[in-house]
This record gives sequence, C-alpha cells and structure tokens, in this order.
Amino acid sequence: MKKPTSARISQLLFLALFLVLFVRTEYRGSDEIGAAVNGFFRANPLVLVSYLLAAKSWSWLLLPAAVTLAATALLGRFFCGWICPLGTVLDLVTGRIAKSGAIRALGGNTKYWLLLPLLFASLFGINLAGLLDPIAILLRALTFALYPLLGDISRQGWVGLYRVLGDSRDTIAPAYAVLRDYLLPFRDTLYPLAFLSLLIFGAILFLEKYETRCWCRRLCPLGTLLGLAGRLSPFVRVPAKLCKDCGACAELCPTSFDQEILQKDECIMCMECQLHCPHNRVRFRLTSLAASGGDYLPERRVLLGSLFSGLFVSRLFRFRQPEAQARLLRPPGVRNEQEFLQKCVRCGECLKVCLKSALYPAIMQAGVEGIYTPVVIPRLGYCEYNCTLCGQVCPTGAIPNLPKEQKKREVIGKAVFDKNHCLPFARHTSCIVCEEHCPIPQKAIRSRLETQKTPDGRTVQVQVPYVVEEICNGCGICEFVCPLEGKSGIELFSVKDKKPIADAAVPPSAEPSAAADPYR
Repeated sequence: MKKPTSARISQLLFLALFLVLFVRTEYRGSDEIGAAVNGFFRANPLVLVSYLLAAKSWSWLLLPAAVTLAATALLGRFFCGWICPLGTVLDLVTGRIAKSGAIRALGGNTKYWLLLPLLFASLFGINLAGLLDPIAILLRALTFALYPLLGDISRQGWVGLYRVLGDSRDTIAPAYAVLRDYLLPFRDTLYPLAFLSLLIFGAILFLEKYETRCWCRRLCPLGTLLGLAGRLSPFVRVPAKLCKDCGACAELCPTSFDQEILQKDECIMCMECQLHCPHNRVRFRLTSLAASGGDYLPERRVLLGSLFSGLFVSRLFRFRQPEAQARLLRPPGVRNEQEFLQKCVRCGECLKVCLKSALYPAIMQAGVEGIYTPVVIPRLGYCEYNCTLCGQVCPTGAIPNLPKEQKKREVIGKAVFDKNHCLPFARHTSCIVCEEHCPIPQKAIRSRLETQKTPDGRTVQVQVPYVVEEICNGCGICEFVCPLEGKSGIELFSVKDKKPIADAAVPPSAEPSAAADPYR
C-alpha cells in the first residue's frame, strides 16, 4: 500500500471538513449556525473576482479569497492539489475509471473560453460564475440530489426495519434519533434542477475516462484563474522538461505535462513528481519570474472573443416573462434585484437551510441570468417569521444577515386575494384560515362580517378577509395554508417598493385605508 503524501492527507482533511460543514449547514434545532460550508466560497478567488467585477464594490466577507489569491501568486496553484473538494473527489475516483485517451476537442484555449466570458459578463453586470464554479457544482449536486436521496433512502430503510422488528423496534430507536439529529436532512424536499445538477457533476466524473483531472486541466474556471495567478509564483520545477532517460514524471503528474514540457499554470503542486522521482532529480526552487519559462498565455483572439461573448451574454440573457416577473419573490432582505444577481453565487445553501421549504432554485422565473438563484414559492412553503438562517449562510451577503427584529420587517412581496377563487368571495362561505395563521402581531390579514347575496337569491352573513398592506411582509404563509386545492385563493406578488415595514405598525383596531383594501 502506497504511503499517503502530505497533499493527499490535506485533501482528505479538507474534504472531510467540507462534508461536516455541509451536514451542519442545516436546521438542527438552533436559530444560529456557527460554522457553515460557506467558508469554502469565502475562500474562493473565482467568487471574489466575479463579485468585484459585477458589484463594483468590496465585501469583507471575501477577505479569505483575497488571501488565497495572494498565496497562489506566491506558492502556485496549490488550492487545486491540496484543498479543492471536487478535485479530491476526482482523485479518489480516477483510479477506478479506465482511460480511453484524451479528448482532442478540449485544447489549451477551452478553459479560457469558459473563464474569460464569465468574467467579462460579470464586468457588464451579470455574475454567472457560480454556474461553473467547482465548489458550487459539487454543493448543488449534494444539496439538490444526493443528500435528499440519502435522507429518503435512510427513512424508508428504517421504516422497513421497524416493520420487521415489530414490538422490538424501540431497541434501535436511539440509533435512528442520532441519524435524524446529526446526519439526515431536516425535511424531505424535492428540488427542481436536481437532475441537471447531478448530470453536470456526473459529466465531470465521466471526463476522467479520457484524462486524469480533465475538468481541472481543460475546463475549470476556478483552476484557470488560479493558474493565471500561479504564473507569478517564484517557485519553479527543475527540470522543466521530462528527462530523456526516464519520463516517469509524465505518469505521476495528474495535470501538467504537455509535449514533455511542464505547464506551470496547470501544476497543482501535488509534489508527486518530487516524491516519487526514481533518480531523485526533481526539485521546486525559488527563481525569478523571467527564468520560469515561456508559459502559454491566451491569444488575442481569445481575449476579444471572450469580451464580445461576455457582452452578448450580459445583454441577451436578460429577457424575462412579465407574468413570471410578477411572481418573482426573493428571500427576505433582498431589495434590489440587480444587486442581488451581481452577488449571488448560486450555491444553494439558503435553500438547504430554509426552515419551511419556501426557497427553491429558479428555473426561468428570473430569465436565463437567474437560473439556480433562490426564489420563494409560497404554495410549497413560507418564510418562517422568526428565522434568519438564509442570511447567516449566504457566503457573499447577497441575502443580508439581519437581526431577527429587522428581518421581520423586511418585505418579500404583498398578499392579494383572488376574488374569483377565494371562498368568501367566490362561494359566499366564511373562511379566515389566512388571518388565523398570519404571524404579524397586529395581523396583516384581518376579516369583517359582510352581508352577501348568493346566486340563488339568499342573503348570508360571510366573514370576509382583507389585507392591510402597510404591515404585510409577504411571508407567504397565507398562500401556503389556504385550504383550496391547487391554486390558492390568496397569492403573493412581487413589489418594487421593498422598504421595511415601519416600526409604528397599524394598531389592530385600525380600519385599512382605501388603497390597502381594494374590496372596501
């Protein structure tokens, strides 16, 4: 058995840390999440650069990413060989996949055709870097597909085991309690785009059939960015080429050798060549940048093509259906849609921790530019009045981390009754379920007794609800609990003015204004 190297030990430790933080980024009975997997995004230079280009501002949340970028410029592309959890997964599976030869279509320029258009699109106002960020890809595959599948299989397995054991099932109940409280997802949720997320992750694994670390070497935007920074490193490998009497390094190295020359921007500093050189010739030593060799740089046509591609994407991907736009509901605290899209990394952490399953990845509600960003779907869940978890785990502050009292006053949207569907209006039947469940202390949904005439000529007294817009925060619980099947009798709609609800809320006894009560 081959002795594990320092790089491999580091990889396994960081992968274990990633998985532990992933499991801990979940509601576990506490309103606070002390440590979350968002730390990997805050140390991610691709997230940093795309954020700076898109938002044109600095966030101290991303200071670790600046440290990583500076360390890469000093030490080389070590992140990919020592830290990256997706890279570790690839290293663990690549030995079990038979190789079929390199894909010729994935040449040296391919990775630049992915990275540079993403960065130029960010410069022009659309931050799509999270779609191809390796950590985001891995996290979405886990969050949307693998983790829910694990939870479902585990629960179904325990149900079957309980049936087999019968009255003896209480003896293993403590074991299930441990799994439920510390490992399994808090709730069962089916996510849209789950198959797509798993398909992308599977495609990256499939590329290992053609070349070791093919994704890292030929495609990964984060790896390409780190490779560009790594060119500045004063550490170089000696000798720079394969030895004519050996060539063992080409077999040992997972990424770097092309035509017998070490590609510095692809070297992930795993040190395999130095540790296992049969002649003990390989060294990494300090030298000047000029002496580090003629590293390949993207051609001018790639730069110009990427510039126009980024401009194309940033302008032509912004179309949105007006009907979808009216129901585009963002998490609490998000007031400016454009600013939100510039900061969101599409990691899916907010969806995973949403206490009442209100958040789901957007498909086309926000157009192509908004795919994978979180949207509130009130018919499937609602924003818990006292919950602030989504803001706590957001790595870039796209969803602000607000104190609980301030979050309660943030406006997601406004509730509107559908008079053709709501029971008191459409069927002359009293119903105040939405009022009973409204969490606002002063009640943003209230009711009054009205005299109505039914289609058959009868006069009836009906308890009719109405919305007090001044204090409605759009949490969506009214739409969620509406007893009608399918379409709700009350729906949440997006509003342009998302100013927080005033501290001096309307007292419970006050009658709504004419603007606030369209049925008066």
